[in-house]
Amino acid sequence: MKKDSKIYIAGHRGTAGSALLENLKKQGFNNLVYKTHKELDLTQQEAVQEFFKKEKPEFVFLAAVLPCGAANVAQRADFIYENLMIQNNIIHSAYVNEVRKLIFYGSGYMYPEHSRNPLKEEYLFQGDLEYGAYSFAIAKIAGAAMCESYNIQYQTNFLTLVLNNLYGKTANFDFAKSRVLPALLRKIHLAKLLSEGQDEEVLKDLNHHTKEAFTNFNEAKEYLKSFGISKNSVEIWGTGQVRREFIHSDDLAEASIYFMQNIDFKNLYEKNPINTHINIGTGISYTIKEVAELIKELIGFKGAFVFNANRPDSTMDRVLDCTKAKNLGWQAKITLEQGVKMMYENYLNNMGGGDLNKSIFTLSLYQNLFQTYLQTDGSQSSLKTNLKFSNHKRVCNTNLSCNFDNANLCKVEVA
Repeated sequence: MKKDSKIYIAGHRGTAGSALLENLKKQGFNNLVYKTHKELDLTQQEAVQEFFKKEKPEFVFLAAVLPCGAANVAQRADFIYENLMIQNNIIHSAYVNEVRKLIFYGSGYMYPEHSRNPLKEEYLFQGDLEYGAYSFAIAKIAGAAMCESYNIQYQTNFLTLVLNNLYGKTANFDFAKSRVLPALLRKIHLAKLLSEGQDEEVLKDLNHHTKEAFTNFNEAKEYLKSFGISKNSVEIWGTGQVRREFIHSDDLAEASIYFMQNIDFKNLYEKNPINTHINIGTGISYTIKEVAELIKELIGFKGAFVFNANRPDSTMDRVLDCTKAKNLGWQAKITLEQGVKMMYENYLNNMGGGDLNKSIFTLSLYQNLFQTYLQTDGSQSSLKTNLKFSNHKRVCNTNLSCNFDNANLCKVEVA
């Protein structure tokens, strides 16, 4: 994959796709193709065929998906239909138009419900799926099987990367559609705003994320109450004891680009012709309660959690065995704590109400990650600092703007 290779990112506005787009641009790839749903409906076969025929992409990242979330049980038909249509159309068009390489994304739901942790690639088809995510899992299994089958019959080069709970900058924070981590983060954030009496910030958040226009704070409070959010507590579905593994979208993007550039299907097939998909994750799991406590401490919420065991609670603890990926030269870098801080910072900058400087982005919060040396420049209205950061780059812009360069040096400017 060269810098000027034509690369198509399907689903560039999603959590995975947006991270891919950002990381590809950062790495200097300059011939990127992406379309909004309005421009190209991926469930329409003829439209997808025409797109591939016209654009002739060389490499494809198939990140477009109707993701599994709280609505999964209620929208079973949508999950299986839309995901199958998207996958079928893109994978087949990639074959017909001689795409050099494609990456498809599977899910930990593909593995049997009662598998032994950590989940290995060979566990696929070794038992019954979790029924609550059945339609989503079937679609993902079909996509992985389709990639493998086209490779064997037509000598294509289509890979499947399997991941668990994805989160990142552009995570979906809609309560009805979001995954567990962004849903928890937003709930706890709103509870904190309620506890601090920040009525306008609550309305700002709700009006960004809901179709209804909230002008009356009492109505807003009743709406939040229906989701178990109050100034004193946050309701969490289930017992809180189910374990989950999380991967940050930047880690996934890095893995995707690495495997696109370095690993071919033949490398996997020659070693083991069955189960050629690759698990991508951290190999570390947390209980939902542990995740909630981490977010609570990060945000600074002082209230309590109420675990509602009468609500749906997955019976499946999922953590991926990533030995195969590691042996192929890749492993995750971003810890859950680092990733949640990054996601919350971005949430405050772009989506939610609240004051970033009063929340996570303070130097004291990061004292466990770096040592600081502060120096005042008398000739400028700025504050400069050299920071020894734990080998992690980030860029943010707000009232307190910060840029970390490759040398791990930082200049902080107070606007």
